[in-house]
Amino acid sequence: MNRYATLATSLALPLALGLGGCSKADEADATSKAEAGFSLSDQMMREIKIDTVRAQPVRDELTLSGQIASNGDKTVKVYPLVGGVVEQLSVELGDHVTKGQVLAVIKSGEIADLQNQSSSAGTDLDIARKNLQVLEDQYAAGLASERDVSLARQELRKAQGNVGKSRKQLSVYGVSADGTYTLRAPISGFITEKNVTDHMQFNADNVGNLFTVSNLDDIWIMANVFESDISKVKEGYAADVTTLSYPDKHFTGRIDKVFNVLDPESKVMKVRVRLSNPGYLLKPEMYAQVKVLNTEKQQMLAVPSKSVVFDKDRNFVMVFKDRNHVETREVKIAKTVGDVSYVQTGLRDGERVIGQNQLLVYDELND
Repeated sequence: MNRYATLATSLALPLALGLGGCSKADEADATSKAEAGFSLSDQMMREIKIDTVRAQPVRDELTLSGQIASNGDKTVKVYPLVGGVVEQLSVELGDHVTKGQVLAVIKSGEIADLQNQSSSAGTDLDIARKNLQVLEDQYAAGLASERDVSLARQELRKAQGNVGKSRKQLSVYGVSADGTYTLRAPISGFITEKNVTDHMQFNADNVGNLFTVSNLDDIWIMANVFESDISKVKEGYAADVTTLSYPDKHFTGRIDKVFNVLDPESKVMKVRVRLSNPGYLLKPEMYAQVKVLNTEKQQMLAVPSKSVVFDKDRNFVMVFKDRNHVETREVKIAKTVGDVSYVQTGLRDGERVIGQNQLLVYDELND
């Protein structure tokens, strides 16, 4: 079997074949092989992939560390309006709640006072109505003056105002008939903070939020930017996010806020990445790696990074002219971003390179 038949047969082997050296003697040998009638078999032609070298805007990539946070625009802290004792606790940390769902029921002395005031206001209103009715009857009979009737009407309006005020207060507090105060979820989301226990007693004047409810349909990532990298981040830049929990899953978002101040101790600037959170996979406080992507104005010749063969501290590509003319060409790579390598020297615009199974061709030409 000649070496070209061997090349076609070698397609059945793994791509991770041992890489041959490429000294000047090797390159001369490769040239002599081509001159001797090297040709890609029909099977090899079906297996390789040809890519064209083109000038492209250079993409830049900056890797940042960050931490996931709930979307502050969709997060609500829930405070009690009155003090009291927690009579019923209906949710736990991490629970999903819908808007209006009961979080806790509080028995409150302040509510009892308000109810007493409301009851007294109702009694005063009944008395004011009766007084006005009596005085109007007396006025009709000539037994009361117009001034007496006017004063009675003023008292009625005052009593009506007090009743309305009491009802509004009780309505704001969500008071039930048994004198309890119901704390409800202001939005749909997850309980991301809980600072209350069953039967806990508290005073509304000196207690913080009892719950925090966060909508996690989309979340924020607060990423750290070192001073030397500040010029590389701007609002609108795309971001690729990975986490320890899902190392093979990529989440995409964009920088929507650059905080133009440095932390006095860590000397880093914060940027905020906003991204959607399908399935609620991303949780607040998770650590994340953020790759910030942007395109520079500069253009360079680009090839797929997988088309580059690295051998003995040098980079090569297989330049394809036709099946009978394939050249091993050394190139200088300026940088590789993702799946694209930018070529500084060694290629011309419009040339074609082998981008798949190039290792097999390389090994055959450079044995």
